[in-house]
Amino acid sequence: QVQLVESGGGLVQAGGSLRLSCVVSRTIFSINEMGWYRQAPGKQRELVATITRGFDTNYADSVKGRFTISRNNAKITVYLQMNSLKPEDTAVYYCNVKDYDGMSFWGQGTQVTVSS
Repeated sequence: QVQLVESGGGLVQAGGSLRLSCVVSRTIFSINEMGWYRQAPGKQRELVATITRGFDTNYADSVKGRFTISRNNAKITVYLQMNSLKPEDTAVYYCNVKDYDGMSFWGQGTQVTVSS
């Protein structure tokens, strides 16, 4: 059973930074895409950023230039560096991995709260 363990969330003032990490608990040689999604209260879950095994990245327009996604394939870990945080970035952030068979796995979520 694949388990994704997120860490790094918390409370930060607007303009501050946080770094999220997500470790995948077992070796999955078929992992392709790793990414981060978020869900604010009363809203649908939305894509934040994704990165393929070949390090191609994709970002939501709302975070471009502020957030950076990266991954370490050897450690099966994906990171999200979040800079210049805004109150509207407040949400539960979820780690997601997809393998080449089309299976999708989710973490339990980590709360990010940005105060104004």
